[in-house]
Parts: sequence; C-alpha cells; structure tokens
Amino acid sequence: MSKRIQAGWALLLVGWMAALVGDAANGEAEVTELQAQLLEQIVADARETRGYTGRAQLSQRVLDVMAAVPRHAFVDRYGTASAYANRPLPIGHGQTISQPFIVALMTDLLDLEADHRVLEIGTGSGYQAAVLAALVKQVYTIEIIPALAQEAERRFEQLGIENIAVKTGDGYFGWPEAGPFDGIMITAVGPDIPPDLLAQLKVGGRMVLPVGSQYGAQNLKVVTRLEDGRHKAEDVLPVAFVPLTGDH
Repeated sequence: MSKRIQAGWALLLVGWMAALVGDAANGEAEVTELQAQLLEQIVADARETRGYTGRAQLSQRVLDVMAAVPRHAFVDRYGTASAYANRPLPIGHGQTISQPFIVALMTDLLDLEADHRVLEIGTGSGYQAAVLAALVKQVYTIEIIPALAQEAERRFEQLGIENIAVKTGDGYFGWPEAGPFDGIMITAVGPDIPPDLLAQLKVGGRMVLPVGSQYGAQNLKVVTRLEDGRHKAEDVLPVAFVPLTGDH
C-alpha cells in the first residue's frame, strides 16, 4: 500500500471515529433530555392522581432511580423517543412494559429501604426489577414465559446488575425458599390476593398489586401484613394490567 493510500485511510478512519464519538455524545444527550422530560411527566401525574393515591409527590429516591435506569435498554425494539414515552409498550408474548408513572408509583408504595429484600411477580422486560434493584439489597423476580426470563437475565448481565435473581415459573405461588420478603410486587392482574404470596410477606411488609378482571374494573391495592396472619388492603388507583397466567 502506498504512503498516499495509507494517509487516505488514516484520514478516513479519523473521520469515522469522530463521527462515532459525535453520534455517541448526541445519543447520550438525547437520552438525558428524554429522561428529564419523562421525570417531569411522572411528577405531574403524581400531583394529578393525589386524590386517589394520597401522595402528591413521590420520594426523591424513587424519582432519582427513574431518571437513572435506562428504559431504552429494556425496550430495544423501539426507538429512544418511544422508550421514554410515559405509556406502556408491547414486549411480545402478549405482555407489556408498564407505564413509567405506574412503575414509579408502585415502587414508591412499597416504602422501600436499602436493606430490603423484594419479590417481583412478572419480570417481563426486566425494567421494574432494575428499578427495584437500585433501591434495595436483593430482588427476586419470577417470570412464567421462559423467553422473557432469559432476555431479562441477559439485560441484567449487560447492565452489570448483580442483585437480581431470576426464576422461571408460576409466580402465583411465590418463592418460599427465598422468603420472607420485606415487599412483594405483582405486575399482572388477578381476581384476588394470592394467599401463598401473602404468607411470604414479613409482618409489617407491603404487597402492591392490581386486583380485578382482565376486561373489567381493576384497582391497584396496597396490602400490609399484620400479626396473627391478618392483613389490611387499601385501594389506590384504577389501573389496567395484563392478566396473570399459569395453572392456578
């Protein structure tokens, strides 16, 4: 190769590298802007729904995590702008990734602390589990669809998230060998509060879940485990979730 050709290739490579660096910087700036816009919408939704939830604002810990977790990494079939829209999105297999405001609200309702251990039913894309993992010591998450469980595990590994354990199975029955849990979240609707999950909740612990029918009314509930096997359930907000599936 002549010196003239070598110089030409060198200039071309420099140009390519500069373009790649520029694209990466532009991409990061776009994500940062979209995350900020999404956070504003979550804050606004919290104010608008305070008559239902009793919470005019969500905790700053939850808001900081919602601003930091890269939602686009969990819905990679869509463009960045769609990933940060405040709405649910299909993820295949008849499942969805929840609206970011609902993710933030359900997370906030668990009243999480850094040393907590949390069980999630319905891993889906893995986004909700990643949000929880940034707030607590350990997350256990169960997904009934093997392909979704495998994809979520791959994303956790790529993102370097090490405090999430994934299990493929029917989450209705929980993960008794890993319990009891400080908090339990169910991200699909069922007609009742699963008794096996309630039994795996610590006294004083909270469960957040939608209860209702697939095509009828659904309410987001907060269930607190009391002593002597009793519990208290409170309605929070009308919602719409995909149904729990499984042999139960």
